[in-house]
Amino acid sequence: MSLDLRKLEHLVAVAEEGGFTRAAERLHLSQQALSTSIRTLERHVGVRLLDRGHQHVTPTPAGQALIDDARALSSQALAALDRARRIGRGRAGHLRIGHTPAVTAEEVVELLTRAGTEEQGIQAHVRQLFPDELREQLLTGACDLGLSRAMPADTGLTRARIGEHRLRVAVPAGDPLAARPAVALADLRGRPLTVWGEAGSSAYTDLLIGLCRRAGVEPDVRRNPVQGTPPVTAVTATGRIAFVTTPPGPAAGGAAYVVDLDPPVHVPVHALWPAHTTCPGRDVFLSRTAEGRQVRDDMRG
Repeated sequence: MSLDLRKLEHLVAVAEEGGFTRAAERLHLSQQALSTSIRTLERHVGVRLLDRGHQHVTPTPAGQALIDDARALSSQALAALDRARRIGRGRAGHLRIGHTPAVTAEEVVELLTRAGTEEQGIQAHVRQLFPDELREQLLTGACDLGLSRAMPADTGLTRARIGEHRLRVAVPAGDPLAARPAVALADLRGRPLTVWGEAGSSAYTDLLIGLCRRAGVEPDVRRNPVQGTPPVTAVTATGRIAFVTTPPGPAAGGAAYVVDLDPPVHVPVHALWPAHTTCPGRDVFLSRTAEGRQVRDDMRG
């Protein structure tokens, strides 16, 4: 007997609400019907899925594992319905792309140009999303493809490296570093560095900190108080320096200046998409932007 997606939804609701009463209200079911559904699921799986306390219900380790997979299955089911509807309405040639702020809109356009999506009759819809928003929209099928620097492939997502960009440093106009043709990472020692996410909770921030540490620099990182703006504008809002992938030279209307790093440092561009789903436009994009065998290697991994 196959798993019943509705019963998995019931399990997720009980775990998220911490009990049967609120979960039943959320699902518009009686408590008895919900309890019966969970017991039936436990019999089918063959193990206990919930620890039922007097005041709180918590998942067992087996239950938590099933809940994690159930969320991915539910998202994939929603995505499958959405794709079928789009194809049925003649929108199969659309590609919905979300990108994190670390990947600029110009870089997305560059990738679309490399992929030749317009020549292939693929209409791209692009929007910037924060990592948590991007993850949610990929899992629910609201986005076909995500572009990021370092987001991990959580349960239900597949990730592949499709390119890289040269990392540079943006400084306020008039900063002594702006007069130099290039700087080394070691030259940034003691300079407050603006980042967009907290260390330990942002994979891209952790990547940048790791690059500095490998160069012998312990960076003084401070989170940008202005979120969602292009990376190069961080120095105009804070007066601090920031890592960017913008071309060298004046930027932000002359308020900032971008300087090359020497030796060169590169940061990746990763594509993420819902696992076990189909999207012809995405396939075209991935196959034409892939660098060598990296995409195939990452997909196998």
